[in-house]
Amino acid sequence: MSARYSLFLVLAFVACSATERAKNSPSLQGGSSGGPAGSSASATPVVPVAQAATPAPLDTTKPSAVTNRSVGAIDVEKEFPVVRALYVNRFAAQSTKRMKQLIQIADETEINAFVIDLKDEFGLNYTPSNPEWAKNAGTSGTIRNLPGLLDTLRAHKILPIARMVVFKDSVAARLNPTHTIRKQDGSVWRDKKGLAWVNPYDRAIWNYNIGVAEELAKMGFGEIQFDYIRFPEPYPSLPPQVFPDNKGEAKPAALASFLKEANGRLDKMGARTTADIFGLVTTVGGPLEVGQWWEKLAPVTDVLLPMVYPSHYPHGSFNIKSPNAQPYDILKIALCKAHERDEKIGVKTPEHVRPYLQAFTLGSPHYGPTELNAQKKATYDCGYDGWVLWSPGSKYEEFLPAFEKTLVSRKK
Repeated sequence: MSARYSLFLVLAFVACSATERAKNSPSLQGGSSGGPAGSSASATPVVPVAQAATPAPLDTTKPSAVTNRSVGAIDVEKEFPVVRALYVNRFAAQSTKRMKQLIQIADETEINAFVIDLKDEFGLNYTPSNPEWAKNAGTSGTIRNLPGLLDTLRAHKILPIARMVVFKDSVAARLNPTHTIRKQDGSVWRDKKGLAWVNPYDRAIWNYNIGVAEELAKMGFGEIQFDYIRFPEPYPSLPPQVFPDNKGEAKPAALASFLKEANGRLDKMGARTTADIFGLVTTVGGPLEVGQWWEKLAPVTDVLLPMVYPSHYPHGSFNIKSPNAQPYDILKIALCKAHERDEKIGVKTPEHVRPYLQAFTLGSPHYGPTELNAQKKATYDCGYDGWVLWSPGSKYEEFLPAFEKTLVSRKK
């Protein structure tokens, strides 16, 4: 494929993120849906001001009604060198009953981590200490006792990973219109679903997201997993996107700069910095039109998580007539290519690639334990031990026969 491979050819098959994939098919309903490298993010957090033309000045003297605790950092490299995780959407995380069920699965199998929605398209899934950030929480509820949940996960030796949706943040965009992507006439740009996105070049947006990530790390999350580290698709049917204050910087450089800034700040707290990316990024030789480019993102992240779901590869990909019917072959090609590219640029972290595996059915065949085992084997055959299962509804019982009883290294 060419370096400037067009997403327009594959958008019908490749959803925009793990969350969007949950919403693209009725069968999947139930889940939660830059600047120069080294530059510093603004010290001013995003200030929500409902539909105002100009944000109100931040009142830094305003007391906080919430004081979130700080705990000792998890030694992730020592305790969790390999991660085999389940994705937990915001609603499952808010359910005491469902969390007990998922914890039992982890207790009885190889699962040793949960990727939990703490900031998604619905807003924040916890109450932050910063009252200005709290205004971006949305209206879909929050985890009632996050410290208690974290303590429980640690007691069961489960690594808590905080998933954060970054630039597709319709809540912050609605409340902070001056921090959004614009149209040529200066008005707010919206995607095909009518949602506004925040501006990926905006340092206030960077600082808001990294600030939330830092607080979550202090509270006990050993890893922060950034999702929607990308720009929206530039569909020809939509108005051109205008990015205020981009200073002519290329999209891949902006995304890499954000992750480098986040990684440096989270390193000081002992937390891993990871990022979800399109599965296509592993095999496309240059940047996708949304700005993701392997060679730019790999050096500035502790782990990259390509979403290599076979159902989302177009028919004929890699000369495979029906990718969804050949999960082993699709993942073997995609993940071994990622391994090869890491070696070429000198990224030698053993578990730098941790794929998202398909734990849902979209089209034919129906996905169950056999298909999951095929994906796991491909991951191991390409030299990696870790993975995350994606079920939009966080329902994994059907796949239990594919889970091993204990975590044993299987990589080649």
